[in-house]
Amino acid sequence: MVQRLLIVDDEQSMREWLTIALSQDGYEVEAAGSGEEALKVLERAAIDLALVDLRMPGMDGLATLQAMKRLNEGVAVIIMTAYATAETAVHALKEGAYDYIIKPFKVDELRHLVRKALEERRLRGENLRLRHEVEHWYQFGNLIGKSPQMREIYSTIERLGDSKATVLITGESGTGKEVAAKAIHFNSNRKARPFVTVNCGAIPQELMESELFGHVKGAFTGALSAKQGLFEVADGGTLFLDEVSELPLHLQVKLLRVLEDPEIRPVGGVKPVRVDVRIIAATNRDLAQAMVRGTFRQDLFYRLNVIMLRLPPLRERREDIPLLVDHFLHKFGAASGGGSKVISPEGLSALEGYAWPGNVRELENVIERAVTLERGSVIGVDSLPESVRARPLLEVSRVELPTQGLELDRLIEGIEKDLLTQALRRANGVQTRAAQLLGTSFRSFRYRLQKYGLDRE
Repeated sequence: MVQRLLIVDDEQSMREWLTIALSQDGYEVEAAGSGEEALKVLERAAIDLALVDLRMPGMDGLATLQAMKRLNEGVAVIIMTAYATAETAVHALKEGAYDYIIKPFKVDELRHLVRKALEERRLRGENLRLRHEVEHWYQFGNLIGKSPQMREIYSTIERLGDSKATVLITGESGTGKEVAAKAIHFNSNRKARPFVTVNCGAIPQELMESELFGHVKGAFTGALSAKQGLFEVADGGTLFLDEVSELPLHLQVKLLRVLEDPEIRPVGGVKPVRVDVRIIAATNRDLAQAMVRGTFRQDLFYRLNVIMLRLPPLRERREDIPLLVDHFLHKFGAASGGGSKVISPEGLSALEGYAWPGNVRELENVIERAVTLERGSVIGVDSLPESVRARPLLEVSRVELPTQGLELDRLIEGIEKDLLTQALRRANGVQTRAAQLLGTSFRSFRYRLQKYGLDRE
């Protein structure tokens, strides 16, 4: 979407120069020769940012700024002036101006300021949108379930409300670790402050330190200006470190220091910055094994693991599947504009019988697909992917207890070994695939193979 700018200056040459310069950057630019004219433009057009001269006949820049904010609180305003004083600058900022720039200025300086102002406006709009969305969904809204495991999670989150304790969320991919982190934040006394997510596995290692702690201008090649780190962005709120096991060791040390003494030092900086941030970390890896391998620090683990919150895989809480299905049907039905659809008993039975290796995220994708492709109002078995239809739970016939009794462990061992062997054969020896066929994690599958000596075979 093209962003629209408004130039407000009583000098025609200034208006023409800025219009040409900023139009070259792809903005749609309008110009006004007075504050009164600018307000008429604002009444008929959606303006993203206005550049307003301070000294103008009639309405001056400050009066124009005040009137603009009354018409459109979201418009970003930069004051231009050749007569800047500390008093006028502070007054402009108090009235809602993003910043001011002193004439004469270089066009590159103005372009940089315009880009920064528009980016902040975008982030504020996104934050406002997310806040409305959050208030609607995250009062445990997206943490859906009535199973004992989920009720225990709800209870833990409620008890964490006024605490600053660090939380470590564990669970397989797709179980909703970020949703749980948001539920903790938005049910706490920090909910009015930022919730900032960092995917530790998605940011290149050479950029991670700068992303977390920021940098000063000239700290390294390409650092043309100072940058605020995500710890500072999250000040007063929550920083969610997703896939924390992916943090390189040298940054694990720095994170540990922040947890012990809440201050950061930007890259290239000498002055520490105090921060008030709650840390929530999440991982789908076994951190105990990572510590044994030397890829995760033991002291950091104990600092993060003040409160452990384990999210169960969907196969361990199958009684929650109908609730989740109903939620996603409503969500995607409303989004498509076609109204909510319903699922047939046979379709629900197929969903309840599937192993869900991708957990809640996979279920959400399956329902979105079904809502999109199903033309009628009822989603049946045929509307579901073949992989779901072909993966019912194993029907185990009722076992009668002999009069003389039996050895339960031996019976279970025999069944388990047989199923492990069948899964390996069907997967042509590919253990990750065999684990998926049995609806278990790869680590659990390997443990069972070793337990029965099947790994040597």
